[in-house]
Amino acid sequence: MSDDLKKGLEGVLVAESELSSIDGDAGRLIYRGYTIEDLARGASYEEVLYLLWHGHLPTEDELEPFTDALMDEREVDADVLETMEKLADADERPMAALRTAVSMFSAYEPEDDADPEDLDATLRKGRRITAKIPTALAAFERYRLGEEPVDPNPDLGLAANFLYMLTGEEPDDIAAETFDQALILHADHGLNASTFTSMVIGSTMADIYSAVTGGISALSGPLHGGANQDVMEVLIEIDESGLDHREWVEQATAEGRRIPGFGHRVYNVKDPRAAILQERSKELAENGEDKWYNYTTTIEQFLTEEKGLVEKGIAPNVDFYSGSVYYQLGIPIDMYTPIFAMSRVGGWIAHVLEYQEDNRLIRPRARYTGPQDQEFVPLEDR
Repeated sequence: MSDDLKKGLEGVLVAESELSSIDGDAGRLIYRGYTIEDLARGASYEEVLYLLWHGHLPTEDELEPFTDALMDEREVDADVLETMEKLADADERPMAALRTAVSMFSAYEPEDDADPEDLDATLRKGRRITAKIPTALAAFERYRLGEEPVDPNPDLGLAANFLYMLTGEEPDDIAAETFDQALILHADHGLNASTFTSMVIGSTMADIYSAVTGGISALSGPLHGGANQDVMEVLIEIDESGLDHREWVEQATAEGRRIPGFGHRVYNVKDPRAAILQERSKELAENGEDKWYNYTTTIEQFLTEEKGLVEKGIAPNVDFYSGSVYYQLGIPIDMYTPIFAMSRVGGWIAHVLEYQEDNRLIRPRARYTGPQDQEFVPLEDR
């Protein structure tokens, strides 16, 4: 047994997976062999869920009952909505509210007594979670605004329906397609911290509600989720500064300030998901306000070409463009990470199911560095 220490398990192989693969040097991401570019531009989020959960892209005959089943599970219990209202009134953080909602979903699970090793039942539970998360999140935001939740629209897909429940208005085609793409881009990404957390919990044969709740908790940490929120807050700061955005960035970098949205634990070149969202940002700008697209493209050019970040293996990641895209769609900034979770839940569920097919309890070890041979002193003599 090796005694080599790998902090953060970096580079350690702990599982085999057929779900997604990342080539950080080539800027390549695939889901089950399909490039992220092909999936984002040619498939729907529902098709990608089917791919992750069932191993192949669905035919029309397979997709229809699959999407119908998701639609049938969108409604959440009145008790969950009441809790979302109370959390909104208490000014709870959206990620914490989502964590609570998913925990509550299990109280109304019709297959609660299913055998933990019944993976078909686990998948059905995962489908219910995936369908209900957008409803709970949208309701939470509506309550924060002092408005009543909007019921799910059975005529809309998952992405368009979320935007509809959030605003009460059906999104136009560009907004719906853009958000659907964003969900596809975030659906899976190897054994990141939240996915691995879900797998660790799943390896104990805990239920999928526990695994997803754990994934949400891991994603809520600022070192994992939340970078797109940081990006948008910086863009707003630039906009309100009165400075030219290039001048602002020059000044900030001269002061040693880090611009969020650059660099990735895996990618050494531009994140392929960032390139796709940059295209969508441009399209949104052509049909609305263009300053956010102009800010991001100019900042990218300045930092990568003039400051030489690319040569240092630092390039825009998905968060650099997703923040402004979500903002252009009218989504509140502190909802960005919950939306990340709303998408990534598909990957969490897929990884748990895949791992449980040949399950082994995940149990690493730590090197002990504490004292040795301590002499015990009874309490009365200490």
